[in-house]
Amino acid sequence: MSEITSMTVRELSEALAAGDISSVDITRSYLDSIKKSDDKVGGYITVTEEEALAAAKAADDVRTAGNGGVLTGIPAAIKDNICTKGVRTTCASKMLGNFVPPYDATVMEKLNAHTVPVLGKVNMDEFAMGSSTENSAVKITHNPRSIDRVPGGSSGGSAAVVAANEAPFSLGSDTGGSIRQPAAFCGVVGMKPTYGRVSRYGLVAFASSLDQIGPVTKTVEDNALVLNAIAGYDKHDATSVNIEVPDYTAELKKGVKGMKIALLRESFGEGISGEVKSAVMNAAHVYEGLGAEIVELSMPSLDHALPAYYVISSAEASSNLARFDGVRYGYRSDNYNDITELYLSSRSEGFGAEVKRRIMLGTFALSSGYYDAYYKKALQVRTLIMNDYKKIFEGCDLILSPVAPTVAYKIGEKTTNPLEMYLGDICTVPMNIGGVPALSLPCGEDSEGLPIGMQLIGPAFSETTLYRAGAAFEAEQGAYHIERGAF
Repeated sequence: MSEITSMTVRELSEALAAGDISSVDITRSYLDSIKKSDDKVGGYITVTEEEALAAAKAADDVRTAGNGGVLTGIPAAIKDNICTKGVRTTCASKMLGNFVPPYDATVMEKLNAHTVPVLGKVNMDEFAMGSSTENSAVKITHNPRSIDRVPGGSSGGSAAVVAANEAPFSLGSDTGGSIRQPAAFCGVVGMKPTYGRVSRYGLVAFASSLDQIGPVTKTVEDNALVLNAIAGYDKHDATSVNIEVPDYTAELKKGVKGMKIALLRESFGEGISGEVKSAVMNAAHVYEGLGAEIVELSMPSLDHALPAYYVISSAEASSNLARFDGVRYGYRSDNYNDITELYLSSRSEGFGAEVKRRIMLGTFALSSGYYDAYYKKALQVRTLIMNDYKKIFEGCDLILSPVAPTVAYKIGEKTTNPLEMYLGDICTVPMNIGGVPALSLPCGEDSEGLPIGMQLIGPAFSETTLYRAGAAFEAEQGAYHIERGAF
């Protein structure tokens, strides 16, 4: 039923509440869509059809009893680095190819409390290291808007399945733009919440001080509805912040009149394509027309964000991935004679090239004689960036910027040049370093009809304001991905 799979989370919820459709109807429709189109998209690593239908039946029973919430019975897709009890969680790596977690991540417990059927686990760059989902050890995911192009990464599967109408919403993780950039490439909406807003318990760690789980959806309102469900304090996560969770949908219709929105000169510099720059500047004019004040500012520390990010993230990855040694769990090589060879062979065979590259970079940055020169200096840059954000937000409500320097590029176009791939993260990594939230949403298309994304950035715990501004733009301009999807 294409009508069902093109509906938003809000529309599905209202139809369920009215008794017009059932969760089983919705779940079957999405499972049929996966069977029909995922051989072209390559979004799913594991499809949990039996479990999803059982959960859908339970959700219908909950709604019949009058106990359903907004998300009850609405299925979801989950990035394959989020632990799901009894369901394989691979991180798209040979190292965890057969790992079945004995517990659920906190975000999964929260979705289960809403009786959300899980359609399956979706593809990603191995251990979330990459920007194109070409680094998966399982398969390459294709962009539904143009099948020969990348969907972005590392949450490429999360964005692709929503854009292809293979899931009404998904969860991804964002370490340096890994939700926002694929959302931009695929023409959907992605939120990187404030660090500590959503529990990381059960998220397989890449860089612990940067990682954050967030939702990918078709619309801004849908995104707010999902964040309502997954946000909140968790005693299992030492970095979780114990402050009240507001209703993120409460201010969606308040508009932006009186807001001050900053454009940072450094965000529109060298490397940003003309069409991307034009689309984001057009969005600024739209906000002016809606009553916001646009100001141009400078944040020089942004120029240092990318190298600082790759030092910090690689160092933390080196530490976090040390646990995958072929002894306790995960892939174990058959090619060894002693314990040292077991470690070497298991890690050499189990990890892909990009993961090895970052482990080596991180180990070097943390090594004796280089720690102060690289890692310590990167942490100092982080402090500068955090302080600069605080100064800007003392006088402005939000920052508007591009999400990526270009639209989605062709599969294979950048795989031979890792440095060029890294440079594509220049617009998204500062928010992870600063711990601030950022919302990615479509703001136009290029001359070939490919989506262009913009991001709204705010101070810590300003997600309500970001959604408010995003909804105002969406109401004025329309949601590109819904009317113009490839499928």
